Amino acid sequence: MYPEYMVAPIRQDLVEAGFEQLYSPEEVESALNLQEGTVLVAVNSVCGCAAAKARPALKMALSAADKKPAKLVTVFAGMETEAVAKAREFMLPYPPSSPSIALFKDGELVHMIERYHIEGNDLMRLVDNLQGAFAEYC
Repeated sequence: MYPEYMVAPIRQDLVEAGFEQLYSPEEVESALNLQEGTVLVAVNSVCGCAAAKARPALKMALSAADKKPAKLVTVFAGMETEAVAKAREFMLPYPPSSPSIALFKDGELVHMIERYHIEGNDLMRLVDNLQGAFAEYC
């Protein structure tokens, strides 16, 4: 686990963009067991690709999208391990990945962006990927 003073500004980056920080498995279950609507889950991280690509892409895609997920939530890898583990259960069959982004519609995982998609892409491709998923599923 990281010291909270290190992660507080990283958490705040997504909270200021409208994401709800989930701290417990129960909060994750409550957010992801919705049978109607869309939920975007960001697995946040202290790594460079989260700072340079994942969080900026999320914020850019959401700010410019015509259609957006109804609910935005985030869990923090390396911190609330039980909440992250519960979120990853919902993301199966995809392996654990930090950072990662998952879109759920009516309780089903419909779109997944894993770390290798984030590391291996430029920022605008990630924004386009997210906006395409929003247009299709939201």
